[in-house]
Amino acid sequence: MEYTSGATSWQKVLRRAAAGLLPRRPRQRRPGWSIGVPLIAAAAGLLFTTSATTADGTALREDRRPQLNQLIEDRREQVAASERRAATLRGEVEQRTNTLAGSDAPIKNQQNRAQGSLQAAGFTALGGPGVTVELNDAPQLDQTQSDASNDDLVVHQGDVQAVVNALWAGGAEAMSIMNVRVLSTSAVRCVGNTLLLHGRVYSPPFKIVAIGDPAALQQALAGSEGVRLFKDAVDDYQLGYKETVSTVRVPAFEDSTSLRSATVPK
Repeated sequence: MEYTSGATSWQKVLRRAAAGLLPRRPRQRRPGWSIGVPLIAAAAGLLFTTSATTADGTALREDRRPQLNQLIEDRREQVAASERRAATLRGEVEQRTNTLAGSDAPIKNQQNRAQGSLQAAGFTALGGPGVTVELNDAPQLDQTQSDASNDDLVVHQGDVQAVVNALWAGGAEAMSIMNVRVLSTSAVRCVGNTLLLHGRVYSPPFKIVAIGDPAALQQALAGSEGVRLFKDAVDDYQLGYKETVSTVRVPAFEDSTSLRSATVPK
């Protein structure tokens, strides 16, 4: 057996490599990578195209609050125009009904029957002694207690409902919220710190007016657990609560009177 030194072996290896006699390392194929590169490039191109279309020639980081404010204002104008149109149509219907009632006895009888229920249903304006309650957010959010959260500093749906329910329980004959007549079908909802009533949005302070015996109404407010909790928050977080007694007036209900469902009372 022949032994060679390490140096002699490396010299042989180098000579064979120079002559191209060493075996080549087999090349590893990566079919997934060759397919993935075009797919990634196509997805990136689609993303860039979508971004350009969405931006519509404007910077993506551009502040679009003025556009949103304008959109909200446009929608408010459209709603106001629709309400004026609806009021005009209701007036035309009423006028034609009155004309027919002059010559049609059944229509006249039904008209008289409906007239007797208008006040109870809330379709006539009323005035008299009553109570006015105003609820408001904390005046300065940055000067309140450090442990207060945003929820502690605004009027919530439950706060408005507590006042409304207390006034009804105190014998209120008629009521309005933000000068909008409240009926048995009215729903009080809050979105953030804004009030949603009959499709309209209102910002605080929220004004609730009720006609009735002022002493009974105030007693009902004082006995309400929900109102008491809000008054505690008034002391802790400087929320606004104002309760006054005076001669008040509530408007007639002027929105749509259509019902989705109804039952005949027993």
